[in-house]
Amino acid sequence: MHRTFFAILFLLLLGSRLCHINILWAEEDLPMAAAKQMAFGKTLYRDVWFDKPPLLAAQYLAWGVRAGWVLRVAGALFALLACWLAYAFARDLWSQREGLWAAGLLGFFLIFDFPSAVIPLAADLTMLAPHLAAVWLAFRGRAFWSGVCAGVAFLINTKAMFVLAACAIWCFPALGLLAAGFIAANAVGAAWLAWSGALIPYINEVWRWGFLYAGSTFLEHPVRDGIVKTADWFGFHAALVVAAVWNRDSEPVRWKMLAWAAISLAAAALGWRFFPRYFFQVLPVLVIAASRGIVLMKRWRVLVLALLLIPFIRFGPRYVLLASGRSHEWKDIAMDQDSQKAARLVRELARAGDTLFVWGFRPDLFVYTGLPAATRFIDCQPLTGVPADRHLTQSAPVGADFTRVNREELARSRPSIVMDGLSLYNRPLGMDHYAELRPWLAQYREVGRTKTIVIYRLAASGS
Repeated sequence: MHRTFFAILFLLLLGSRLCHINILWAEEDLPMAAAKQMAFGKTLYRDVWFDKPPLLAAQYLAWGVRAGWVLRVAGALFALLACWLAYAFARDLWSQREGLWAAGLLGFFLIFDFPSAVIPLAADLTMLAPHLAAVWLAFRGRAFWSGVCAGVAFLINTKAMFVLAACAIWCFPALGLLAAGFIAANAVGAAWLAWSGALIPYINEVWRWGFLYAGSTFLEHPVRDGIVKTADWFGFHAALVVAAVWNRDSEPVRWKMLAWAAISLAAAALGWRFFPRYFFQVLPVLVIAASRGIVLMKRWRVLVLALLLIPFIRFGPRYVLLASGRSHEWKDIAMDQDSQKAARLVRELARAGDTLFVWGFRPDLFVYTGLPAATRFIDCQPLTGVPADRHLTQSAPVGADFTRVNREELARSRPSIVMDGLSLYNRPLGMDHYAELRPWLAQYREVGRTKTIVIYRLAASGS
């Protein structure tokens, strides 16, 4: 029975992702752009500025950093793995019935939720599988391997420190083994970074910039907005909340669940941004707890099924529009569509040996053009000091002590093609705003533009 269940679940996950076959979401194009440069032989952090842990980008090498159907099949397989881990955990806690409910509920919310969160293999979603695996193994008494999985999660998303804390609750007497596994996984990563000469750049890009990013927020009233956004998320996932509250399990398991939930909620709030994707940290514990509650509800589980209509009605019609090809007026993908248009123009004028620089946070242009980066910088955050979550409307940097040096480095480069995807949105962050870049920009002439992107070619390189 469970094999048929998982086969159907995979087809549903795959179908939802194939609806996005012609879209790249903002959270997946940065690691893909970094992986593209790795495929060209560059070393992450040393040759490519990247502010996320290494496995997030490296995973895309497994399928050749290919977009389209290959990327979406990979996403469906990953989602299926997460669902199976939820099944295994709930099954071992209670029975196969709870396991199937856990897998089904997780699969449902990996389809009917904000597309920008559930479709791309970004940091928060990609951590879902090792998060579930780590806590499951901690529950089973496999503390060392639980630590290894938490370590793998940490090489994907730095918020995995909270996963490690959750694991400690489930295997408290074996904290030494848990720590040993975590250290072992990260020692392998650190050894690779040191061997490739990328360890110091990794610290600067992931941790130094990460602290600057996490230490500021674009929200004017973060506490108020955080309460509202958190309430919205739990309201949208009311089916899980109701079933989880209904869970009347034994005291030890209940308190461990509550502690896991509190730790995960703290992780989601870190940085005071409250994007929907951040709540993937909370989803595993909520799904596991809800699976038990929905079994105990018996005839009342119809209430949970009715509450599932909220996300189904909200996001179901979008899949119909995408499948029918009628998504051209969808605001959420307008920037991606313009990137595809600009990339087609560049491919028409590109020559053998051309290199690319992109101003703004438009790493999808590296994916769509297929051109190698001319510099270490695949987005302009390290050049302006303005995080990507606000750079379209704000211009105040969160850190400026290192940006001038980076701009001077850029001014010494000679990319064949420059694509400016920011100046038409936010003039104060235009390239000509920076004195170090004005003489450099003067070497280029405009050869094309779209609604949001200006394309330049190095004048000395030809017509």
